[in-house]
Amino acid sequence: IINAEKSEFNEDQAACGKLCIRRCEFGPEEDPEWLTLCPEEFLTGHYWALFDGHGGPAAAILAANTLHSCLRRQLEAIGEGMVATQPPMHLSGRCVCPSDPQFVEEKGIRTEDLVIGALESAFQECDEVIGRELEAAGQVGGCTALVAVSLKGKLYVANAGDSRAILVRRDEVRPLSSEFTPESERQRIQQLAFVYPELLADEFTRLEFPRRLKGDDLGQKVLFRDHYMSGWSYKCVEKSDLKYPLIHGQGRQARLLGTLAVSRGLGDHQLRVLDTNIQLKPFLLSVPQVTVLDLDQLELQEEDVVVMATDGLWDVLSNEQVARLVRSFLPGNREDPHRFSELAQMLIHSTQGKDGNPTEEGQVSYDDVSVFVIPLYNQSQGSSGH
Repeated sequence: IINAEKSEFNEDQAACGKLCIRRCEFGPEEDPEWLTLCPEEFLTGHYWALFDGHGGPAAAILAANTLHSCLRRQLEAIGEGMVATQPPMHLSGRCVCPSDPQFVEEKGIRTEDLVIGALESAFQECDEVIGRELEAAGQVGGCTALVAVSLKGKLYVANAGDSRAILVRRDEVRPLSSEFTPESERQRIQQLAFVYPELLADEFTRLEFPRRLKGDDLGQKVLFRDHYMSGWSYKCVEKSDLKYPLIHGQGRQARLLGTLAVSRGLGDHQLRVLDTNIQLKPFLLSVPQVTVLDLDQLELQEEDVVVMATDGLWDVLSNEQVARLVRSFLPGNREDPHRFSELAQMLIHSTQGKDGNPTEEGQVSYDDVSVFVIPLYNQSQGSSGH
């Protein structure tokens, strides 16, 4: 069962549970396209997901109810490839070219690459489902998505948006995801506008300037950068440079086309720039970035955890502050069977200024906050232990 009890009015949604992947079998030789699913479980994993909605909770609810099914389908489609020592060139078992295994090896394709591909495809499929469902219901909205999957001794963290996952151990804090914002993806977004200038409908400039240009800047040489630049240069300001910037504002105030604060996520198919017919979707990627943690290589201790949380937590607590709270809480609560759930609640309370816990400069989060604390100790054996 994939469930994590959330009110349907909450823009934050969550899902977690067991992932049961059934075996695909190939049909008769003369019909290699024919597949059937065996009823028995083939591989078992675990799944945790956080969705942070905007424009209403609809997209986040759909994602929480749908993404795990998309992922299971994608994993079942590659099941035989996942248990092979090396992914075969042909999933049907045929060998057209005798050197196929060598070609696969030269490309460095490993089993974990198949799981990464399944996650990427599942996000895409889920995004399409959300687009269809919301359009049919006459609803709008989108959501970020952060997913962790424990499978065959590895933890896969897939992120599209600004939620975050970190690994906390006794002597280590390791980020397992990166936030995707209009600023962090500036070059990708600018390049898309360069290749398809019609997406800007002559209303925006793709170039970045340190501030919004004014009429008095015309003819002056000012700092700028384009999609191919990490550095800065100077250009003579023309009339077209006075248009509204593609990415406007700094830090948490940065907005894509003056509208959205994230650059990856699910949904938002109907979202348009205010008072225009310009769609944001071409700039919004539903593809996640996937990080792989090899649990068997970590020599895990009982108090090693992954903390997954929506941006409301990270707005007020740094990775190190969260790690300090984890390390101060778990050792004193070893006998408590619910200690990981209680730690997640304590982290949420600490963003509300409760329990006397420290936040950055005494800040309080007014955003919805959702947190998973995932103990890794039993996951490393690829077992079903939580």
